[in-house]
Amino acid sequence: MTFRLTDLTHPIIQAPMAGGPSTPALVAAVSRAGGLGSLAAGYRTAADMVDEIAAVRRLTDRPFAMNVFVPEVHPSAPGDLDAYARALRPFAAELGVPAPEVRPAGDDEYGAKLEQLLADPVPVVSFTFGLPTAEHAHALQEAGSAVVLNATTVAEAQAALALDPDALVLQGPLAGGHRAQHDQRAEPSELPLEALLDAVRGLTSVPLIAAGGLATRADVARVLEAGAHAAQAGTAFLLAEEAGTRPLHRQALEAGRSTETVVTRVFSGRPARGLRNAFIERMTRHSVIGYPEVHFLTSPLRAAATDPDGINAWAGTGYAHCRRASAAEILADLAP
Repeated sequence: MTFRLTDLTHPIIQAPMAGGPSTPALVAAVSRAGGLGSLAAGYRTAADMVDEIAAVRRLTDRPFAMNVFVPEVHPSAPGDLDAYARALRPFAAELGVPAPEVRPAGDDEYGAKLEQLLADPVPVVSFTFGLPTAEHAHALQEAGSAVVLNATTVAEAQAALALDPDALVLQGPLAGGHRAQHDQRAEPSELPLEALLDAVRGLTSVPLIAAGGLATRADVARVLEAGAHAAQAGTAFLLAEEAGTRPLHRQALEAGRSTETVVTRVFSGRPARGLRNAFIERMTRHSVIGYPEVHFLTSPLRAAATDPDGINAWAGTGYAHCRRASAAEILADLAP
């Protein structure tokens, strides 16, 4: 039977967090506790994705989700990328790593990942940074997976709803990490989450998942009362014992070094919200539109950083509520 949000004990979804935080241990712990844990296939090979799915299945028989990045359909400008690579050279020299060079965008093994998910279905497949084709969406549903799509605007929601998804994530502007917007060139929407939820709720009976800045039980209760069928939280789980959050990222969240979050393109070329730091301050005037090439340009610098000022410390506006605890305890904090 295809997964439904009503199958959850608690209407809480742990957001897929690519780059390390969404470990099989975190995903399984959230699902065992009655929420929906989400793996992140982004920046992973198809083989790694298969291994992580197997790891979750060893840890729990509860439903879980796999999130896939849709390849960019709006290419980056080569000249802008070259200029940004040059602007990063002083950082590279300070860290003692080779000067960044632009590499091909690639497609994150998108086709191979879909083939694997069709051959060995998981309960839920979600998509970020765009939409799958109608053929792929329906094939996944036929295979037994619930398909969940993302939107940050009413227009994106309408495009997603045309594919008949099983649920739709509506991401507001307070979300940590990357905005899920379909067009990397667009300015991030500032439409408040509740306004987006209200606008889309009148268009469809498809279950809606509210996301962005939800860090407390009161936040979750508010969006459920506003008509969401479930709430999605990512930042709240960054300090979970089971999360694979990088030590410097944990340090930045716990130390209270920053008093605010900002939306920036400096780390990946796509809009993403994180704790304000020296890298952002220094590189903002050079920032360009250019995902995923900018991500590849800055990856070696972020990996070599020895201080939180040199990393992408993704966080939503509710980051001050993060606490070190088990995933089950964090889920209990959020559950209404």
